[in-house]
Amino acid sequence: MPILTKLIYQTSGDVLELGMGLYSTPLLHWLCFDQGRRLVSFDSQQQYYDINKNFQSDLHEVNLIDDWNKADIVHPWSIAFVDHEPAHRRIEDIKRLAYCSLYVVVHDTEPRDNKFYRYDKIFPLFKYRFDYTKNEPNTSVFSNYIDLNFLK
Repeated sequence: MPILTKLIYQTSGDVLELGMGLYSTPLLHWLCFDQGRRLVSFDSQQQYYDINKNFQSDLHEVNLIDDWNKADIVHPWSIAFVDHEPAHRRIEDIKRLAYCSLYVVVHDTEPRDNKFYRYDKIFPLFKYRFDYTKNEPNTSVFSNYIDLNFLK
């Protein structure tokens, strides 16, 4: 939440959320609402869709999908937040977002969990990387456009 909040205030464009949650979706919804920004959320799990579908509005598109390949995510995003299941799918969508997003924020990036997520496969796609490790699960930010030293 600290990283998402900081990046929201550093940017002004559209925001993507892959994998809705109990914390990220309400946080992103209200931060984007306050700034009049478009937020697009996707999930493939009915339970998370049901919890968050009431956030649907003119500025917040809430989507339940059955195939991540059909998710229309190649778009110029200010922030793309990646926290969806299944675990192996995350790197596929990060690859799709690497050059159309200013910031790709990825959840669950502890080194010990690399065996599930295989994030090491996407590290070479990005020029800049910042790892937020003050609490677990860790969150990493990737960018090909913006030096991330301001996050330290």
